[in-house]
Amino acid sequence: MVSKALQRLVSAVNRRRMKLLLGIALIAYVASVWGNFVNMRSIQENGELKIERKIEEIVEPLREKIRDLEKSFTQKYPPVKFLSEKDRKRILVTGGAGFVGSHLTDKLMMDGHEVTVVDNFFTGRKRNVEHWIGHENFELINHDVVEPLYIEVDQIYHLASPASPPNYMYNPIKTLKTNTIGTLNMLGLAKRVSARLLLASTSEVYGDPEVHPQNEGYWGHVNPIGPRACYDEGKRAAETMCYAYMKQEGVEVRVARIFNTFGPRMHMNDGRVVSNFILQALQGEPLTVYGSGSQTRAFQYVSDLVNGLVALMNSNVSSPVNLGNPEEHTILEFAQLIKNLVGSRSEIQFLSEAQDDPQKRKPDIRKAKLMLGWEPVVPLEEGLNKAIHYFRKELEYQANNQYIPKPKPARIKKGRTRHN
Repeated sequence: MVSKALQRLVSAVNRRRMKLLLGIALIAYVASVWGNFVNMRSIQENGELKIERKIEEIVEPLREKIRDLEKSFTQKYPPVKFLSEKDRKRILVTGGAGFVGSHLTDKLMMDGHEVTVVDNFFTGRKRNVEHWIGHENFELINHDVVEPLYIEVDQIYHLASPASPPNYMYNPIKTLKTNTIGTLNMLGLAKRVSARLLLASTSEVYGDPEVHPQNEGYWGHVNPIGPRACYDEGKRAAETMCYAYMKQEGVEVRVARIFNTFGPRMHMNDGRVVSNFILQALQGEPLTVYGSGSQTRAFQYVSDLVNGLVALMNSNVSSPVNLGNPEEHTILEFAQLIKNLVGSRSEIQFLSEAQDDPQKRKPDIRKAKLMLGWEPVVPLEEGLNKAIHYFRKELEYQANNQYIPKPKPARIKKGRTRHN
């Protein structure tokens, strides 16, 4: 009996032991499965995290582009007046992406007119008018005025032409074509649509003057075969064309004889006095004066010129009008003034005199005062400080691209042909 009872006890203990072992084994199995599950979950989460990061790297540039597009769609323009239909004009500005043309475009746009700018970007730059692109009153056309243009306009400001000696002497035939064929095309357009045309002529029509100061009745003293003749004689021929169209075809014309002008948006290396001196002073280079520096010039700020152009266009004055500042300075005085305003230690370097460089240049603006009520109002130093600020910023932008412009004389082509 005792042995049976003992067997039953051992059997019960074994069963419990087996159950315990099975329980432990089950727990170990569950723990193992759970560990694998946790590891797999961790691997999966890490993989998902890497995928998310990769997606983010791809999507972020797209988000940036979308933000840029949104900014372009919600671009804020300078304030523009609202004009009624009878007061709002459709105005064409040839050369409107250039130095003077872009400032004129700003004024016409802010006055509430519909402005079409035509430019072939030889010296003009799209960035000069990019702040208007997309505006309902503005249109930009890449076009050369040597080719005919067919649009509907009420007024034409014909400014298209390279204006600095290096630019107009670089391709003299093209300069002549722009000032002759281009002017003929614009006069033809004015005749066809009964528009009024203003020609941006130049003080260069007076050449190296024998009369001082120069008034509109002076016929000039120009070398017709000199290096500057392509521009001087091109503008003189353009004036002749304007008055031929006025007499023969009844086209309303206005002629502005523009004297030296400066301000923001000038090309920094266009070879003109102001840009050369400011650029050289800012970079600590010698200020290059051609000849003795006793030549005189009269400089006006660009906003004064723009106001004069608009006043002339909307006046009844059909004969030529001088637009310039009668405050005369020698080139040497001007170099010293810019040097002082910049705070530069640059020296003044004298070079050989340029051919056909006018010795005297000063406008007689009595006609503009009397008939337009116009005269310059921006003091020379105030305008120069604005120009210096602009050029300093330009130098900073260009330094970031490792490019510093150098003033240079007219480029002379040797041994190569060019399509004109």
